[in-house]
Amino acid sequence: MSAEQVSSLCEQLVKAVTVIMDPASTQRYRLEALKFCEEFKEKCPICVPCGLKLAEKTQTAIVRHFGLQILEHVVKFRWNSMPRLEKVYLKNNVMGLISNGTQNILEEESHIKDVLSRIVVEMIKREWPQHWPDMLKELDTLSKQGETQTELVMFILLRLAEDVVTFQTLPTQRRRDIQQTLTQNMEKIFSFLLTTLQQNVNKYRRMVGAPQERDILTTPQTDLAQEPKAQANCRVGIAALNTLAGYIDWVAMSHITADNCKLLEMLCLLLNEPELQVGAAECLLIAVSRKGKLEDRKPLMVLFGDVAMHYILSAAQTADGEGLVEKHYVFLKRLCQVLCALGSQLCALVGSDSDVDTPANLGKYLDSFLAFTTHPSQFLRSSTQITWGALFRHEILSREPLLLAMIPKYLRASMTNLVKVGFPSKTDSPSCEYSRFDFDSDEDFNAFFNSFRAQQGEVMRMACRLDPRTGFQMAGEWLKYQLAAPVDIGPMNSKTGEGLCSIFSPSFVQWDAMTFFSESVISQMFRTLDKEEIPVNDGIELLQLVLNFETKDPLILSCVLTNVSALFPFVTYRPEYLPQVLSKLFTAVTFEVIEESKAPRTRAVKNVRRHACSSIIKMCRDYPQLVLPNFEMLYNHVKQLLSNELLLTQMEKCALMEALVLISNQFKDYQRQKVFLEELMSPVANLWLSEEMQRVLSDPEAFISYVGADNKITDPVLEDPSGLNRSRISFCVYTILGVVKRARWPTTLEEAKAGGFVIGCMPSGNPIYRNPCTEQVLKLLDNLLALIRTHNNLYMPAMVAKLGETFAKALDMLEVEKNAILGLPQPLLELYDSPVYKTILERMQGFFCTLYDNCFHILGNAGPSMQQDFYTVDGLASQFLNSAFVNLNNIPDYRLRPMLRVFVKPLVLSCPSEHYETLLCPMLGPLFTYLHVRLSQKWQVISQRSVLCEEDTADDNPESQEMLEEQLVRLLTREVMDLITVCCVSKKGATEHNSSTAADGDDDEMMSTDVTPPSSAELTELGKCLMKQEDVCTALLITAYRSLSWKDTLSCQRTTTQLCWPLLKQVLTGNLLPDAVTWFFTSVLKGLQTHGQHDGCMAALVHLAFQIYEALRPRYAELKAVMEQIPEIQKESLEQFDSKLLNPTLLKVADKRRKDNFKRLIAGCIGKPLGEQFRKEVHIRNLPSLFKKVKSSLETDVLENNEDGEGLTALFEP
Repeated sequence: MSAEQVSSLCEQLVKAVTVIMDPASTQRYRLEALKFCEEFKEKCPICVPCGLKLAEKTQTAIVRHFGLQILEHVVKFRWNSMPRLEKVYLKNNVMGLISNGTQNILEEESHIKDVLSRIVVEMIKREWPQHWPDMLKELDTLSKQGETQTELVMFILLRLAEDVVTFQTLPTQRRRDIQQTLTQNMEKIFSFLLTTLQQNVNKYRRMVGAPQERDILTTPQTDLAQEPKAQANCRVGIAALNTLAGYIDWVAMSHITADNCKLLEMLCLLLNEPELQVGAAECLLIAVSRKGKLEDRKPLMVLFGDVAMHYILSAAQTADGEGLVEKHYVFLKRLCQVLCALGSQLCALVGSDSDVDTPANLGKYLDSFLAFTTHPSQFLRSSTQITWGALFRHEILSREPLLLAMIPKYLRASMTNLVKVGFPSKTDSPSCEYSRFDFDSDEDFNAFFNSFRAQQGEVMRMACRLDPRTGFQMAGEWLKYQLAAPVDIGPMNSKTGEGLCSIFSPSFVQWDAMTFFSESVISQMFRTLDKEEIPVNDGIELLQLVLNFETKDPLILSCVLTNVSALFPFVTYRPEYLPQVLSKLFTAVTFEVIEESKAPRTRAVKNVRRHACSSIIKMCRDYPQLVLPNFEMLYNHVKQLLSNELLLTQMEKCALMEALVLISNQFKDYQRQKVFLEELMSPVANLWLSEEMQRVLSDPEAFISYVGADNKITDPVLEDPSGLNRSRISFCVYTILGVVKRARWPTTLEEAKAGGFVIGCMPSGNPIYRNPCTEQVLKLLDNLLALIRTHNNLYMPAMVAKLGETFAKALDMLEVEKNAILGLPQPLLELYDSPVYKTILERMQGFFCTLYDNCFHILGNAGPSMQQDFYTVDGLASQFLNSAFVNLNNIPDYRLRPMLRVFVKPLVLSCPSEHYETLLCPMLGPLFTYLHVRLSQKWQVISQRSVLCEEDTADDNPESQEMLEEQLVRLLTREVMDLITVCCVSKKGATEHNSSTAADGDDDEMMSTDVTPPSSAELTELGKCLMKQEDVCTALLITAYRSLSWKDTLSCQRTTTQLCWPLLKQVLTGNLLPDAVTWFFTSVLKGLQTHGQHDGCMAALVHLAFQIYEALRPRYAELKAVMEQIPEIQKESLEQFDSKLLNPTLLKVADKRRKDNFKRLIAGCIGKPLGEQFRKEVHIRNLPSLFKKVKSSLETDVLENNEDGEGLTALFEP
């Protein structure tokens, strides 16, 4: 190898690198240059001299970086085949580059430093400690040369810790060798890091502090000369802190707390050093967040001492006092996290066996913590909540007078923090400026704020458990203040009407916050205080004020109604106020902004009316005994409202009727309630059973015409000639649903018997109840099923063609539903200010969607409501098949999903076993057979689409539509698999297994044990019943196993853990065809190919494949043939595994070990993430073992970690 050769090659490489990096190069040139460079790295025998030449200081940074990359490539991919002398040559030259081959610390590019440290770490990973025992000494020597070398040494130590401990990117034995040696030398390493940090910080401080110490008259030339030196020391200090952060997380606690916690003391000092404070806070945070034995963590309490507290607080004050600067804000966030972690340590240590007392500086700590809770940044405020919760919940600390004194202050702070201000797009609060750092958009901030508010609610309730009266007093004051305050609508007018609040109006955000506060505080007070301690007079006074308050603003009125509900428990002490409450709520039910308004109502108005209805329902549900004496008054109120057909929407009418039904349950008299329900439902029955309605409900064409979907409308906002017809159908369906859902027999058996609700006993001894609504509802069932059949038939192409021009898309999804499925946020203002339906088309879509859902809700609720009276309806199964399951081929996925969820699933869950054969099996059999075909076709289309997407096919199906369709198929698949699981697998086996992903990639075994399905997953009676029918059995098995390779991770994991094995186990005893067995096994392997990159799925699928192979391999040799086709399978290992499996006497190895071996065998078919699929493998060889003494535990370790028994030799080494 001549020097000329090296020089000419280097010239070519320099040219190539220049072409690659030059933005003006053409793509062809760039690709050629890239190819030349890659081929050189792969094939050229003189890479090392070329790399070293290119890395010389005289070259440009880009060329030097490429030269160093060549050397890194050599170490990573050629090290194992290099002669020893060449390795030594390379190592010495690289260390030489660190010593004098780089520019000064302040001038050198960071990517050069990075790649240089990487090369050294790659060599360490291959040679230390066995073949390079002096590595640490060499690094120490280098660091003595100056700041430039010290910084590189820091980078090397940090990178080494990250690769070995954090990311664990090397084989187990090498990892152990290095980690053990690091641990043995940790005292030296730590003292080296600390000394480096201390020396450089001291030098830096002396130089930076120098100008103040000198006389003003002297010329500050030395200052300029000192500047680079100071900067260099500062850089090393930062590097030392970063490196410490990589070690503090995992080293023994004793190193962190050594020398009277010298490290922690230094870190606290550095919090006041602007250039180093973020790094110091990071280290402190990692140290304070350590878990482990409580005894080891005790020394951390030193941070509650005077000195540490002083430094932490002064750092916080200084950073905050300098206004909003990003660097200081990042530091404040870190510091806040440090205080939170300190709080967690305090909660863990106080009151445990480690005899830690409450620290003397608790008050100081709480004050500083409160300062973060009152900071303008919403993000900082939210960061403190979990710790406040932990303190208020703590058994001992919660009794501390200091903490109890904090409660009023915390609640005061919450009163401010609950106010929703700080939107990044606005400037109406100091929080806005901070939000622009933390949130990308208003929607983003809104989502954050909602969860922050919910969290605050939790913590406020905990605080009020300790001091309920203070909270109530504050809520009362705030409520009174808000009732008296003038309305300020701010610069934005609501679209609902002139002079009304929008959601951003100052008045509304205050009302909204106050309402949330009073709701949280009052509900907790009723839970905490004894009955006689409740301040009834104060509560009733507040209730009167709220009832007397009048407003025409829908957003404020909604808050008023919440306050009425929050204060309602006081009425249980003074029932005479009930009529006033009812009248307030009933007035709100008919709330309008513009009387007899013709314009479409906005969401804000609709929300008020709905709110009032649900408050009435809630009152009747939770306090029926209280409302019962006023039943007649309530009934007359409702009758009056119902008499005007246009006054209420159908949903509102039915809500009021539901409230009446709930109270009628308190009659506890079957006959009286039956008469009442008959009277209540007579208008519905007359309408529903009329000849015209029967005709409309049973003929799709008549139905389209009746609801007005065949019209062409000229004014799509106001004109709606068939609105009344639609509302009549809705009214009937809503009412039937309300009655079925709410009418019930008394909860206690004695009362039920006395009231005439019990008509006998089951063979098991359970009572048979009758529902007073049964007779009424069953009368209406035929027409309901006719409507469902008609609705399904609307999707026939011939019927869709009959829809009018305006309504061509009437059966489509609403935009809101689409956005919800695609995960797109709603624009904030639209949530309140837009009309509920913007056009008549949206109104029609809403009608069809709600009607379809509600019909199935009725059928889903009918079983639990009417029990045997419903299940024994003549030919119910065939009636369902002829209505709900008609024309399924044309029904879109978004309609099929709710049918399965709200009708089929509840029916299955509530149906008694005696009706399986007559009702469920005849219905579910054909349904599952159909669903299997449908899903298979849908997934085939999706997989073909992903194959075709390379050939850019232009079609009229835009991408967003494709995404929507694909997401719907996913959701439908989950619904179907969930339904099959509910039908077939008993609950104890179907518990959700959330496979917690292991913290590190190497512990796949840990993962797999996490998701192993419990052996108790058995088939239910219904499952066995279904599996007896051959076609249904086939459909279920094929659906379950085929779904494993459909591209939906969630569905795959659930099906694998809950469903596949119990189903297959049921047919194992029969004579399975060899083809079927290989198909099942291959399906699982295909699933591994598709989902192997996801740890949870992979572990579950490996377990399933292992179960199948162990159970069926002895009977079916064909399974071995499948295994032999797996890419890269080791035939000898397979033979070994097989022979052990077939010879029961050899099966002594633990189950887990057998499974691990099996996983290694099938590794070739486990899918990898895209980023790893074409990655070049790095092979790091094990070095001679470090272990001198052989302990028994070690013996098993070495054995387990060597598949081919190489470890055995290690055991016998001296």
